[in-house]
Amino acid sequence: MTDKKARTVKAFVFIDALGWKQAERYDFLREELPNRRPVEMQFGYSCTAIPTILTGKRPSEHGHLAFYDWAPDASPFRAMRFVAPFLRPRSFWRRGRVRNVLSRLVKRAYGFTGYFQLYSIPLERLPKLDYCEKRDMFAPGGMGPIPNLADTWGAQGLRWHVSDWRRPEGDNFDIARDLLAKGAVDRAFVYSAAFDALQHDCVGRDEALRPKVEAYADRVRSLHDALAASGRPFELTIFSDHGMTPLRGTADIPAALAATGMVWGRDYACAVDSTMARFWWLREDSRATAEHALADMPGRWLSRAEMEENGIWREDCKFGDAIFLADPGVQFCPGDMGVKPLRGMHGYDPRDEDSLACWLSTAPVPARVRRVCDYFAAMTE
Repeated sequence: MTDKKARTVKAFVFIDALGWKQAERYDFLREELPNRRPVEMQFGYSCTAIPTILTGKRPSEHGHLAFYDWAPDASPFRAMRFVAPFLRPRSFWRRGRVRNVLSRLVKRAYGFTGYFQLYSIPLERLPKLDYCEKRDMFAPGGMGPIPNLADTWGAQGLRWHVSDWRRPEGDNFDIARDLLAKGAVDRAFVYSAAFDALQHDCVGRDEALRPKVEAYADRVRSLHDALAASGRPFELTIFSDHGMTPLRGTADIPAALAATGMVWGRDYACAVDSTMARFWWLREDSRATAEHALADMPGRWLSRAEMEENGIWREDCKFGDAIFLADPGVQFCPGDMGVKPLRGMHGYDPRDEDSLACWLSTAPVPARVRRVCDYFAAMTE
């Protein structure tokens, strides 16, 4: 095995929603991280990108596209069919604070170790839905049977550290800095999620975003100093999963479908995420009816070729028989993820300029790093 003192230390900082446009606008750490490239995001959301980053696999392989999928025969929530009809009035159970408490109770009852949130899913539909993130994806074995980052670094005989996503991001930076300064690890993955929430609320608002970007710059410089103090050769890289697109309009998918007279769970099933509606056809004529209902909506139906290109086509149609994608800037509200639009959103066409992620590094950017799914190979080579 290579002598630990000579082995290059590599630290990777994942800043959720630090898009290419934001990195360039604020000239983020250009002097410290001069090797830079825009990166095509993974189709979907952070819940899609993170398992892609941690495994190098795309959704068609790792099975994570959006949180909830139609799965009436495999739903872990089937017992809730006895409870949901009594959760009245519905307006009470749709309140954000109530949902947060209920989410914690459900997570504990089912023993989920990953991130779990009910969002605005109608509770009466829950017994026919499955949830993708039941396990802690970051932990060893968390993406089994697919090896994740922790599994791979461990198998390579490296001393590694992966941040605890439950901790405040400040703690994650501090813990990584101390480990790097001591020379206690060969690889570090630092997780930071707060910028995503800030951008959802404040995209385009320089007075809110610039201080946060500057704070990140200070924290990254402290990691750089710790690496330099360790006396070992090192590489420091920041990457993201997507950017953020300002709100330009909304569309009410549930209302359009309700007007057709079709019944959810009998004629069709649909998961209305913030930027895409995923459909499962339960009757032969349901597709034509839904296509007519959405004909004037600001969006488009993805072809099978596009789904295959974006790594989201599966023969078992786990992610849907069809997907209707919103135009950039349009949010589907109300929907299963929320009843009100946010100032910014992501999850549009991966090639849209607002969606581009970034790779910023002290080392030359590997030629193969063009898409988010390429990060894993660069981190584990």
